[in-house]
Amino acid sequence: MTDLHTRGAATGTGDRSRPRAVLPALCATQITGWGIVYYAFPVLNPQITADSGWSTGATTAAFSLALVVSGIAGIRVGRIIDHRGPRSVMTAGSAAGVLSLVIVALAPNLPVFFAGWLLGGFAMAATFYQPAFAALTRWWAPDHVRALTVVTLAGGLASTVFAPLTATLADRLSWRETYLVLAAILAAVTIPAHAIALRAPWPPAPASPAGTDARPGAVARSRPFLLLAVAFTLSAFAMYAVVVTLVPLLLERGYTTAQAAWALGLGGAGQTLGRTLYAPLARHTGTTARTTTLIALGALTTAALAVTPGPYGLVIAVSIAAGMVRGNLTLLQATAITDRWGTHHYGRLSGILSAPAMTASALAPFSAAALASILDGYPELFAVLSGLAVAAAFVATATSVRGESQEPSGRSGPDRS
Repeated sequence: MTDLHTRGAATGTGDRSRPRAVLPALCATQITGWGIVYYAFPVLNPQITADSGWSTGATTAAFSLALVVSGIAGIRVGRIIDHRGPRSVMTAGSAAGVLSLVIVALAPNLPVFFAGWLLGGFAMAATFYQPAFAALTRWWAPDHVRALTVVTLAGGLASTVFAPLTATLADRLSWRETYLVLAAILAAVTIPAHAIALRAPWPPAPASPAGTDARPGAVARSRPFLLLAVAFTLSAFAMYAVVVTLVPLLLERGYTTAQAAWALGLGGAGQTLGRTLYAPLARHTGTTARTTTLIALGALTTAALAVTPGPYGLVIAVSIAAGMVRGNLTLLQATAITDRWGTHHYGRLSGILSAPAMTASALAPFSAAALASILDGYPELFAVLSGLAVAAAFVATATSVRGESQEPSGRSGPDRS
């Protein structure tokens, strides 16, 4: 499983070995981890509240706590991966994810349910996109965009595979039994995949771009980094709030639940399509221009949803376009550190950069619902969210760093996986 092949000559980076097993393994574990630890919850939550008597607000708060913990814990996870590689932390995270679901499934009361999701937050931090991105960025840099794209495309299938599977299990089993079955699947797929496929030698990080101070403390305190964090946090809040409130927006406009669900689902398909376009976009645009443009497009599609009551076909088209932008934003954040400061402290810096954005995403459902109530409607909410994204795009214009190339980033030669 540690069969290596060398592609340094094509990229001009020297002899850099890339373990062939890593990419398919991470594709499998991202599909399974996201599908079970993340997407199973919204499917099972109605059954959880009906069976336990716990309020929807309480169970959702437990899940949101996991997302907040994931963002904070991701900083430490990133530091570990920078120094030791991904194998130990991602394998331990897989085991923690299994244990967290068992605790959730067997929880006799709400405090234990919260404890299960608290552990689940640490599992997310150790197994979701951020650690996978850190692994691929170190092994595949400098032409890592294609590897990141492949993994995010796989991750995009998580809800497609596991939401229906979870619903099918829940039709035949209780929510507790369903979570136990899913925990067994998670253990069978992710623990051995991380333990075996990620045992390849961890290469030293390439040198940082000329003219930049890549010390993690200096980077994290720098004006471009802080502004980038602000831009991503505002954008993440706006984009995630759009996802969780699109169905209520369409219901308020008189569409059926099925029509609203199709609009949301096709937006997810657009997200997958958008990710296939990021690599050519990166080859033809500079870093700061790409960051500003994509966030601004997020603002534009959100505004379009705010002012487009119909016809239904046009609503679908706008939802797909918004999904395409979201797909690109995932990869934009995955490459933001490398494009500006190189890969030497990618895990740590990416964790710091992602923490506030993850927290904003976790708070978005509650905050968006409260704002919609205050603003007397979802179209007004979408207008405010569009304004937040515009502010994020404006902030992003000031995220260039000294020594950062503003030329297209595909200059290292063809990416041949």
